[in-house]
Amino acid sequence: MNKYLATTNYLLFDVKERVARITLNRPDKRNALSPAMMAELRDALIEADARVDVNVIILEGAGKDFCAGYDLAGAYAGFKEGETPPWDESKYRTQNGSFDDDCWNLEQTQKLNQAMFDIHKPVIARVQGNCLAGGTDLALMCDFIICTEEAKIGFPATRANGTPPTQMWVYHVGPQWAKRIMMTGDNLWGRDAARIGLVLDAVPADKLDEAVNELARRISFVDAELLSAHKRIINAALELQGAKTLQRFAAEMDSRAHLSKGPRRTQFKADMAEHGLKTALKNRDEPFGDGMVKAHWLHK
Repeated sequence: MNKYLATTNYLLFDVKERVARITLNRPDKRNALSPAMMAELRDALIEADARVDVNVIILEGAGKDFCAGYDLAGAYAGFKEGETPPWDESKYRTQNGSFDDDCWNLEQTQKLNQAMFDIHKPVIARVQGNCLAGGTDLALMCDFIICTEEAKIGFPATRANGTPPTQMWVYHVGPQWAKRIMMTGDNLWGRDAARIGLVLDAVPADKLDEAVNELARRISFVDAELLSAHKRIINAALELQGAKTLQRFAAEMDSRAHLSKGPRRTQFKADMAEHGLKTALKNRDEPFGDGMVKAHWLHK
């Protein structure tokens, strides 16, 4: 067990045989992300990166899901639903301010998301159940994704809420598949995500731990300095392809999308205010049926 970072409010942290395991621990909320949870995740990643007894990191979610996205029901504002924030909101940028305020807030979230990309040690995302919206922001910044065949991966919020503020889709699947997913909000089954290169591998649910642990075990035998060299040169190639610059544009485009007065975004906001999240999601997603990608060649 670890001797530095105690289990936090939202995470579990464990080290064994050169592998650090960081677990998102809000299973009752499908591991939905709040600013506090993301700050704890960044700190845990930095600690694992600093420790000499760690060579590789596994990022996972407790319960049935990896992560169902950002917590839209109150916690994403940084405090519990029904509570007032413990600061004078008039003195700080808010989520509902100007274009630049919105962009600034998105950039702060990006900095937390990019911790997986920026640290020296490799990170494996272990994905089961839902990996949606903000969950994909986390997973696609990891070095490897291994999921179950029945995992559900996508960004349904693109139907009415905005565009992904952390944009790594195009680097994993290319422009056409990125557009296909963004412009419909449809999700992929894990097995199909593997076929188009979005994830490294998709396995039966009862084989997920075996697949993730075996990859982590094999990586862990390589010296941390060599792992860092491999990761950083490949990530440098992504940066030369514009990956870091694209994140700035992604935040700006998401802010622009938030200014939309179109009927679907307007209706979602009205449903949230009047009826709550469940109704807003139902009305947003109902026209898309089961919301899954159906490409002929994927299902032969």
